[in-house]
Amino acid sequence: MTRKKVKLAYITNDSARKATYKKRKKGFLKKMYELTTLCEIKACAIIYSPYDAQPEVWPSTADAQQVLSKFRRMPEMEKSKKMVNQEEFLRQRINKAAEQLRKLQKDNREKEMTQLMYQCLSTGGKSLLHNLDVLDLNDLGWLIDQNLKAIYKRLENLNKETAAKQLLATGAQQERVYQDIAMGGGFEIMGTMEQVGPQPWYMEMMNPHDQMAAGGFGSNVAAASITGAGAGAGAGENKMLMTFADYSNNVNPLWSSAFFP
Repeated sequence: MTRKKVKLAYITNDSARKATYKKRKKGFLKKMYELTTLCEIKACAIIYSPYDAQPEVWPSTADAQQVLSKFRRMPEMEKSKKMVNQEEFLRQRINKAAEQLRKLQKDNREKEMTQLMYQCLSTGGKSLLHNLDVLDLNDLGWLIDQNLKAIYKRLENLNKETAAKQLLATGAQQERVYQDIAMGGGFEIMGTMEQVGPQPWYMEMMNPHDQMAAGGFGSNVAAASITGAGAGAGAGENKMLMTFADYSNNVNPLWSSAFFP
Protein backbone atom coordinates (compact mmCIF):
# COMPACT_ATOMS: atom_id res chain seq x y z
CA MET A 1 0.00 0.00 0.00
CA THR A 2 1.42 3.36 -1.00
CA ARG A 3 1.86 6.15 1.51
CA LYS A 4 -0.42 9.11 1.35
CA LYS A 5 1.25 12.26 0.09
CA VAL A 6 1.76 14.72 2.92
CA LYS A 7 0.62 18.26 2.36
CA LEU A 8 3.40 20.65 3.34
CA ALA A 9 1.47 23.20 5.35
CA TYR A 10 1.37 24.34 8.93
CA ILE A 11 -0.58 22.00 11.20
CA THR A 12 -3.10 24.08 13.10
CA ASN A 13 -4.10 21.35 15.56
CA ASP A 14 -1.78 21.50 18.60
CA SER A 15 -1.89 17.83 19.55
CA ALA A 16 -1.40 16.68 15.96
CA ARG A 17 1.45 19.14 15.50
CA LYS A 18 3.21 17.93 18.66
CA ALA A 19 2.83 14.28 17.66
CA THR A 20 4.18 15.04 14.20
CA TYR A 21 7.13 16.91 15.73
CA LYS A 22 8.17 13.99 17.90
CA LYS A 23 7.85 11.49 15.08
CA ARG A 24 9.72 13.65 12.56
CA LYS A 25 12.48 14.51 15.04
CA LYS A 26 13.10 10.85 15.76
CA GLY A 27 13.30 10.07 12.04
CA PHE A 28 15.58 13.05 11.44
CA LEU A 29 18.08 12.01 14.14
CA LYS A 30 18.03 8.46 12.80
CA LYS A 31 18.93 9.73 9.33
CA MET A 32 21.75 11.83 10.79
CA TYR A 33 23.18 8.77 12.53
CA GLU A 34 22.99 6.70 9.32
CA LEU A 35 24.67 9.46 7.32
CA THR A 36 27.59 9.87 9.72
CA THR A 37 28.07 6.13 10.11
CA LEU A 38 27.83 5.04 6.47
CA CYS A 39 29.77 7.95 4.98
CA GLU A 40 32.07 8.66 7.96
CA ILE A 41 31.46 12.41 8.04
CA LYS A 42 31.17 14.97 10.78
CA ALA A 43 27.71 16.36 11.37
CA CYS A 44 25.69 17.83 14.20
CA ALA A 45 22.14 18.94 14.85
CA ILE A 46 20.76 21.59 17.20
CA ILE A 47 16.99 21.53 17.58
CA TYR A 48 14.98 24.30 19.27
CA SER A 49 11.34 23.57 19.99
CA PRO A 50 8.55 25.16 22.02
CA TYR A 51 8.02 21.83 23.75
CA ASP A 52 11.47 21.72 25.42
CA ALA A 53 13.08 24.31 27.65
CA GLN A 54 16.61 23.54 26.43
CA PRO A 55 17.70 22.90 22.83
CA GLU A 56 18.49 19.33 21.92
CA VAL A 57 22.03 18.78 20.60
CA TRP A 58 23.08 15.74 18.61
CA PRO A 59 25.33 13.74 18.95
CA SER A 60 26.77 15.68 21.91
CA THR A 61 27.63 19.23 22.89
CA ALA A 62 31.40 18.68 22.49
CA ASP A 63 31.05 17.14 19.03
CA ALA A 64 28.71 19.91 17.94
CA GLN A 65 31.22 22.54 19.13
CA GLN A 66 34.00 20.90 17.06
CA VAL A 67 31.89 20.91 13.92
CA LEU A 68 30.82 24.53 14.45
CA SER A 69 34.42 25.64 15.11
CA LYS A 70 35.58 24.02 11.90
CA PHE A 71 32.78 25.72 10.03
CA ARG A 72 33.65 29.17 11.48
CA ARG A 73 37.29 28.82 10.39
CA MET A 74 36.29 28.40 6.74
CA PRO A 75 36.48 31.39 4.34
CA GLU A 76 33.29 33.34 3.77
CA MET A 77 33.01 32.21 0.15
CA GLU A 78 33.26 28.57 1.16
CA LYS A 79 30.72 29.06 3.93
CA SER A 80 28.03 30.53 1.74
CA LYS A 81 28.78 28.38 -1.30
CA LYS A 82 26.27 25.66 -0.42
CA MET A 83 24.43 27.36 2.39
CA VAL A 84 20.67 27.49 1.98
CA ASN A 85 18.29 29.26 4.31
CA GLN A 86 14.55 28.99 4.38
CA GLU A 87 14.04 31.83 1.90
CA GLU A 88 16.54 30.45 -0.60
CA PHE A 89 15.08 26.97 -0.30
CA LEU A 90 11.57 28.25 -1.02
CA ARG A 91 12.86 30.28 -3.98
CA GLN A 92 14.47 27.19 -5.48
CA ARG A 93 11.26 25.25 -5.06
CA ILE A 94 9.27 28.03 -6.73
CA ASN A 95 11.65 28.20 -9.69
CA LYS A 96 11.49 24.45 -10.15
CA ALA A 97 7.70 24.48 -10.06
CA ALA A 98 7.59 27.37 -12.55
CA GLU A 99 9.84 25.45 -14.94
CA GLN A 100 7.61 22.40 -14.74
CA LEU A 101 4.58 24.62 -15.37
CA ARG A 102 6.15 26.11 -18.52
CA LYS A 103 6.95 22.65 -19.80
CA LEU A 104 3.41 21.44 -19.27
CA GLN A 105 1.99 24.56 -20.93
CA LYS A 106 4.20 24.00 -23.96
CA ASP A 107 3.14 20.35 -24.24
CA ASN A 108 -0.54 21.26 -23.94
CA ARG A 109 -0.20 24.01 -26.54
CA GLU A 110 1.50 21.64 -28.97
CA LYS A 111 -1.23 19.03 -28.49
CA GLU A 112 -3.89 21.68 -29.02
CA MET A 113 -2.30 22.89 -32.26
CA THR A 114 -1.87 19.29 -33.45
CA GLN A 115 -5.55 18.62 -32.95
CA LEU A 116 -6.42 21.85 -34.76
CA MET A 117 -4.16 20.90 -37.68
CA TYR A 118 -5.88 17.52 -38.05
CA GLN A 119 -9.28 19.22 -37.98
CA CYS A 120 -8.19 21.61 -40.75
CA LEU A 121 -6.94 18.71 -42.87
CA SER A 122 -10.16 16.73 -42.42
CA THR A 123 -12.68 19.58 -42.94
CA GLY A 124 -10.82 21.89 -45.29
CA GLY A 125 -10.05 24.37 -42.54
CA LYS A 126 -11.45 27.59 -43.99
CA SER A 127 -14.00 28.17 -41.26
CA LEU A 128 -11.55 27.22 -38.52
CA LEU A 129 -8.75 29.43 -39.79
CA HIS A 130 -10.96 32.51 -39.91
CA ASN A 131 -11.66 32.23 -36.20
CA LEU A 132 -7.98 32.09 -35.16
CA ASP A 133 -5.98 35.03 -33.89
CA VAL A 134 -2.39 35.92 -34.78
CA LEU A 135 -0.88 33.89 -31.93
CA ASP A 136 -2.79 30.75 -32.89
CA LEU A 137 -1.83 31.17 -36.55
CA ASN A 138 1.86 31.56 -35.65
CA ASP A 139 1.80 28.47 -33.46
CA LEU A 140 -0.03 26.48 -36.12
CA GLY A 141 2.44 27.58 -38.79
CA TRP A 142 5.39 26.59 -36.57
CA LEU A 143 3.89 23.15 -35.95
CA ILE A 144 3.31 22.60 -39.68
CA ASP A 145 6.91 23.58 -40.44
CA GLN A 146 8.20 21.11 -37.85
CA ASN A 147 6.11 18.31 -39.34
CA LEU A 148 7.30 19.14 -42.87
CA LYS A 149 10.93 19.10 -41.74
CA ALA A 150 10.39 15.69 -40.17
CA ILE A 151 8.79 14.40 -43.39
CA TYR A 152 11.61 15.73 -45.59
CA LYS A 153 14.21 14.22 -43.29
CA ARG A 154 12.43 10.87 -43.38
CA LEU A 155 12.27 10.95 -47.19
CA GLU A 156 15.96 11.78 -47.38
CA ASN A 157 16.83 8.85 -45.14
CA LEU A 158 14.66 6.52 -47.23
CA ASN A 159 16.35 7.69 -50.45
CA LYS A 160 19.77 7.09 -48.93
CA GLU A 161 18.77 3.61 -47.80
CA THR A 162 17.37 2.79 -51.25
CA ALA A 163 20.53 4.02 -53.00
CA ALA A 164 22.71 2.00 -50.63
CA LYS A 165 20.65 -1.15 -51.27
CA GLN A 166 20.88 -0.64 -55.05
CA LEU A 167 24.63 -0.15 -54.81
CA LEU A 168 25.01 -3.32 -52.79
CA ALA A 169 22.84 -5.24 -55.26
CA THR A 170 24.90 -3.98 -58.22
CA GLY A 171 28.15 -4.89 -56.49
CA ALA A 172 26.84 -8.37 -55.68
CA GLN A 173 25.70 -8.86 -59.28
CA GLN A 174 29.10 -7.80 -60.64
CA GLU A 175 30.83 -10.12 -58.21
CA ARG A 176 28.67 -13.03 -59.38
CA VAL A 177 29.55 -12.21 -63.01
CA TYR A 178 33.25 -12.17 -62.17
CA GLN A 179 32.94 -15.48 -60.35
CA ASP A 180 31.10 -17.03 -63.30
CA ILE A 181 33.79 -15.80 -65.67
CA ALA A 182 36.57 -17.06 -63.41
CA MET A 183 34.95 -20.46 -62.86
CA GLY A 184 33.23 -21.11 -66.20
CA GLY A 185 35.03 -18.97 -68.78
CA GLY A 186 38.15 -21.14 -68.94
CA PHE A 187 36.11 -24.28 -69.52
CA GLU A 188 34.21 -22.58 -72.34
CA ILE A 189 37.47 -21.65 -74.07
CA MET A 190 38.86 -25.17 -73.63
CA GLY A 191 35.64 -26.61 -74.96
CA THR A 192 35.88 -24.38 -78.03
CA MET A 193 39.45 -25.48 -78.65
CA GLU A 194 38.44 -29.12 -78.33
CA GLN A 195 35.62 -28.60 -80.82
CA VAL A 196 37.92 -26.93 -83.35
CA GLY A 197 40.59 -29.55 -82.85
CA PRO A 198 44.39 -29.17 -82.74
CA GLN A 199 46.04 -27.50 -85.72
CA PRO A 200 49.12 -29.33 -87.09
CA TRP A 201 51.29 -26.24 -87.46
CA TYR A 202 50.31 -24.99 -84.03
CA MET A 203 51.16 -28.34 -82.46
CA GLU A 204 54.50 -28.36 -84.27
CA MET A 205 55.37 -24.89 -82.93
CA MET A 206 54.25 -25.75 -79.39
CA ASN A 207 56.14 -29.09 -79.30
CA PRO A 208 59.38 -28.64 -81.24
CA HIS A 209 61.26 -31.23 -79.17
CA ASP A 210 58.70 -33.91 -79.90
CA GLN A 211 58.82 -33.06 -83.59
CA MET A 212 62.63 -33.05 -83.61
CA ALA A 213 62.77 -36.34 -81.75
CA ALA A 214 60.44 -37.90 -84.29
CA GLY A 215 62.12 -36.16 -87.23
CA GLY A 216 58.86 -34.56 -88.16
CA PHE A 217 59.52 -30.83 -87.95
CA GLY A 218 62.98 -30.98 -89.50
CA SER A 219 61.83 -33.44 -92.14
CA ASN A 220 58.93 -31.20 -93.11
CA VAL A 221 61.11 -28.13 -93.39
CA ALA A 222 63.80 -30.02 -95.34
CA ALA A 223 61.23 -31.51 -97.66
CA ALA A 224 59.68 -28.12 -98.22
CA SER A 225 63.08 -26.64 -99.03
CA ILE A 226 63.97 -29.39 -101.47
CA THR A 227 60.59 -29.23 -103.13
CA GLY A 228 60.78 -25.47 -103.48
CA ALA A 229 64.30 -25.66 -104.92
CA GLY A 230 63.36 -28.31 -107.38
CA ALA A 231 60.29 -26.40 -108.47
CA GLY A 232 62.28 -23.22 -108.97
CA ALA A 233 65.01 -24.97 -110.93
CA GLY A 234 62.53 -26.74 -113.12
CA ALA A 235 60.80 -23.49 -113.94
CA GLY A 236 64.07 -21.72 -114.65
CA GLU A 237 63.60 -19.18 -111.82
CA ASN A 238 66.34 -17.86 -109.49
CA LYS A 239 64.84 -18.05 -105.98
CA MET A 240 66.83 -17.81 -102.76
CA LEU A 241 65.64 -20.29 -100.20
CA MET A 242 66.59 -20.11 -96.54
CA THR A 243 68.62 -23.13 -95.63
CA PHE A 244 67.76 -24.47 -92.19
CA ALA A 245 70.22 -26.27 -90.03
CA ASP A 246 70.35 -29.95 -89.62
CA TYR A 247 68.15 -31.06 -86.78
CA SER A 248 69.52 -34.52 -86.63
CA ASN A 249 72.11 -33.42 -84.02
CA ASN A 250 69.56 -31.30 -82.10
CA VAL A 251 71.36 -28.06 -82.98
CA ASN A 252 69.40 -24.98 -83.98
CA PRO A 253 71.41 -21.76 -84.52
CA LEU A 254 68.26 -19.62 -84.92
CA TRP A 255 67.04 -20.37 -81.40
CA SER A 256 69.88 -19.63 -79.03
CA SER A 257 67.78 -19.98 -75.92
CA ALA A 258 68.50 -22.76 -73.52
CA PHE A 259 64.88 -23.83 -73.75
CA PHE A 260 65.16 -24.36 -77.52
CA PRO A 261 68.61 -26.02 -78.14
